[in-house]
This record gives sequence, structure tokens and C-alpha cells, in this order.
Amino acid sequence: MNNIISKISQIEASAASIMEAAGERKKEYEKEMEKKTAAFDSELEEKTAARLKELRTAMEQEALAQLDAQRKEADRKIRRMEEIYQSRHTQYVETLFQSMTKE
Repeated sequence: MNNIISKISQIEASAASIMEAAGERKKEYEKEMEKKTAAFDSELEEKTAARLKELRTAMEQEALAQLDAQRKEADRKIRRMEEIYQSRHTQYVETLFQSMTKE
């Protein structure tokens, strides 16, 4: 009988030791997973920031290109208006003068 109690006691001690070791492994696994999660989050943040920077740069370049095209078009229209004015300003003055002096 003492032999059986001794064996049960040894089994309980062994089971307790196994449970304690499993608990420790669980804690280590949790720490490892936390580290991996933090590393993944950090990597994801870096990739996201890099992609956002690429998109922002591309959008800025596109905006600058559009602005340049609009500026060139505005300059072309201004030159055209100046050419028309230079070629017709005498006629404009005459027409204005005639309209002002008519009764």
C-alpha cells in the first residue's frame, strides 16, 4: 500500500513538474509571439510609410506637371491676346472713339 501511495505521489510530482514546464513554455511562446507581432507591426508600418511616401511623391510630381502644363497654356493665351491687341489696337481705339463721340 505504501508502495502504491509512493508511486502516486511520484506521478503527481511528475505531473506537477510537467505542468510547470508546460506553463513556462507557454509563457516563452507568448513572449516569442509578442516579439513576432511587434516585429510584424513594425515592418508593416515601415512598408506602409514607404508606400505612402512613394504615392505622395508621385502625386506631387503629377500636380507639378499639371501646373506646368497650365502655366504654359496660360502663357500661350496671353501671348496670343497680346498679338491680337498689337495687330488691332488702332482699330479698337478708333471704334471706341467713334462710339464715344457719336450722338
